[in-house]
Amino acid sequence: MGKKAKSAAHEWMTALIVAASLMIVIRVFLFAPYQVHGESMYPTFEGEELLIVNKWIYDVREPEYGDIVVFHTAEKRDYIKRVIGKPGDKISIKNGEVFRNGEPLSEPYINQERIRRGMPETVVPPDHLFVLGDNRNHSQDSRQIGAVSMGEVVGRADVQLMPIHQFQLLFSQNP
Repeated sequence: MGKKAKSAAHEWMTALIVAASLMIVIRVFLFAPYQVHGESMYPTFEGEELLIVNKWIYDVREPEYGDIVVFHTAEKRDYIKRVIGKPGDKISIKNGEVFRNGEPLSEPYINQERIRRGMPETVVPPDHLFVLGDNRNHSQDSRQIGAVSMGEVVGRADVQLMPIHQFQLLFSQNP
């Protein structure tokens, strides 16, 4: 192998190592793919969508109402739900409506079916979030599993990649 060929091979190896290192850093610390399963977030997601989750956003700012978050559960599964309550908020469900701090929420993104069961007022503990699926009658969320610790939050869903004809940026729909 000539000197030029060795130099080109070395440049290619360096480029591949740098690219692989960047991919690992991005995947581990910044962004991760997530596939939606089930109908709990219908009509926002129908199931089987591929999303990009921003893993670092909550290192630089607090979650906002309406953020769609992915989090770990005790069942060793990841769930995807919408932020309804932050620490100190009082959440309740009465007559098919969600209330935060005594005020009914305007939620244009939910399945229009009325919530079948009420929920007595609960206060979101410090360093926790109260999350609900958009398909309220078909979602396992904070009503069953309790408030979600910020330590279990993977990140915020920022981009819907697939199916390609439904590509979209997912911005907070503040309820």
